[in-house]
Amino acid sequence: MHPHVGSISHFSENELEEKYFQLQKRYWQSAGNPGLQMQITLLLDEYRLELEARRAKQKLPQPDKNNDENGNKGLDNLINIS
Repeated sequence: MHPHVGSISHFSENELEEKYFQLQKRYWQSAGNPGLQMQITLLLDEYRLELEARRAKQKLPQPDKNNDENGNKGLDNLINIS
């Protein structure tokens, strides 16, 4: 984590993308200053990792609320076919 950023979890995905693109632009504008480019790279990595983590979390399968812990459908347990 970059010491001057703090928590970035409160930013929306669009805000993170906008900050990422602004930093990319500033990276190339600072071509003669390798120290500044290193600091910008650290920030870019942090924003990129946060975006990737959020997108990976969205891709995870969500548990079905209609299934119980055994994978049975909720209403199927109520029907007795004997």
